[in-house]
Amino acid sequence: MPLDWSPFVDLIHRHRRFVLTTHVRPDGDGLGSMLALAAALEAPPLSKTVHLTVASFLPPRYGFLDPAQRIQRFEPPGDLYRNVDAALVLDTGTWNQLGEFGDFLKSLPVAKAVIDHHLTQDELGALRFVDTTAEATGRLVYEAIAALGVPVPPAAAHCLFVALAMDTGWFRHNNTTPATFALAADLVRAGARATEAYECLFEQNTLARLQLTGLVLSRLQVAQEGRIAHTEIRRDDYAATGATPQDSEDLINYTRSIAGVEVGLLFMEQPRGGVKISFRSRQRIDVAKLAERFGGGGHRLASGAILETSLNEARRRVLDAVADALLSTP
Repeated sequence: MPLDWSPFVDLIHRHRRFVLTTHVRPDGDGLGSMLALAAALEAPPLSKTVHLTVASFLPPRYGFLDPAQRIQRFEPPGDLYRNVDAALVLDTGTWNQLGEFGDFLKSLPVAKAVIDHHLTQDELGALRFVDTTAEATGRLVYEAIAALGVPVPPAAAHCLFVALAMDTGWFRHNNTTPATFALAADLVRAGARATEAYECLFEQNTLARLQLTGLVLSRLQVAQEGRIAHTEIRRDDYAATGATPQDSEDLINYTRSIAGVEVGLLFMEQPRGGVKISFRSRQRIDVAKLAERFGGGGHRLASGAILETSLNEARRRVLDAVADALLSTP
């Protein structure tokens, strides 16, 4: 059933100053959605004031989307954002994905709204515009802009194309539908530059990222007779290669690319401590349910979680859980 955007339209028209954010370790969907919505809100006839912030470093890979460096890293106490009238959260609906911005949001006495397509949702005290059938939050932002009755600026179309393309694996994943291609065509007509986006995203690797990729590939292992593949990034790998945690994006896909693998896992030691786990499923196993067992969540075929434990312990616990899921799923 299509979302009813009328409460969102009312929220936008009733307020003047907005802060927009997305999840930590932001991806193309989160960043593209946030930048696109900001462009639409700031342009006439709406002419709103918009602040953009994320509670983590931004991946250099997506710098081309924000050449003016509008998106600022959130740092407590966040006084810059206390004069806003409303807060909009994009591409997540969970506290643990908001990092330090989450605590700030809890204390912010303003109207709030979430635009998201993930299954896992916390109570953020916000209006929810959530459609788990959408292939990307970028689609929902496109619908929100249409509901506002304003045109999609060319810069916003470009950002939304990146959002759509990245969350469908450049139109390869099984969440890609005829409607996905129709939306992509609409965005190109509105000003998206598909070839330029692809070159910026996939043909501008740093040597450090490629060296990190080499370490990830060298550590690939399989379990459960080849039905699970897993690899890892250790904390000191970043210093050894010159890479950053943001350079790990997409490396999980190598695990699922092995023939016969049903679930792929990437374990990443976090610089601050703990281990982030990315889950990918071929089809049969619902990895969102697996991630939820560890305090995370996401989509049925792609999800994540963070365990505040050692790498060895995280690997043991997650591999045991995946093995149990394989045995118990018809």
